[in-house]
Amino acid sequence: MNGYVHMYGARQVGPAPADEIATATFGPLGKYVAANDNRPLPRDNGHYIGLTRNDPTEPPRVGDFIQIWPDRKFYPFDPRPEDLTIEAIAHGLANICRYSGAVEENYSVAEHSVLIARWLVIRYGAEVALAGLLHDAPEALSGFGDVGRPVKGSAPIIGQTEDSIYRLAVAPKFGLPATIPDVVHEADTRITADEVAANLAPMEWHAKYNKPLGVRIRLWSPHKAKQEFLATFDALMAGRA
Repeated sequence: MNGYVHMYGARQVGPAPADEIATATFGPLGKYVAANDNRPLPRDNGHYIGLTRNDPTEPPRVGDFIQIWPDRKFYPFDPRPEDLTIEAIAHGLANICRYSGAVEENYSVAEHSVLIARWLVIRYGAEVALAGLLHDAPEALSGFGDVGRPVKGSAPIIGQTEDSIYRLAVAPKFGLPATIPDVVHEADTRITADEVAANLAPMEWHAKYNKPLGVRIRLWSPHKAKQEFLATFDALMAGRA
């Protein structure tokens, strides 16, 4: 079957869209397989060894924990970088649907994040694009999931918790500034125009989002979205170096 191979190796039929990044951006694709420091540990009776064992010298934790993939404990009100992995973030975001599930077809936060990162990297570089990829990481770690902006505005604890998780756990884990760049927030707002046009029934509130990024919404399966998220992460980490 004829087609092109985009920067992360997935085959797509038809001409490459304008927002796609050439393979040459990061070099040969083969080196981006499992190029992070959070590989799953060996299994013992079906469970990953050591993922939830606590260090006896660790100070007491604040609040209770939630389970993140596969069997790790994460404390949303006491976030620490050592408690999370990129795989846990990718898995969680791939299984969270945008717009409270009101979409025509499942559309994950992981895909949303990948599309933003790809749009950013060719304009602002790998560092900013990595912040774009991870800007919604707290949604996989907070227990709140993807919460609509109108609800966040009326429930400040959600935004405060997500901000704390990003500043205290996500940013230091991956060597990013504690503050998400403004251009990431701008892209996050603009992509709404692309998303609602492609995948939501028309409503009057869509009209205020009138400056789309111009990206193509793919509607990846959760499995595909997780793969693309991890491949993008590996490529951006290599691009930073």
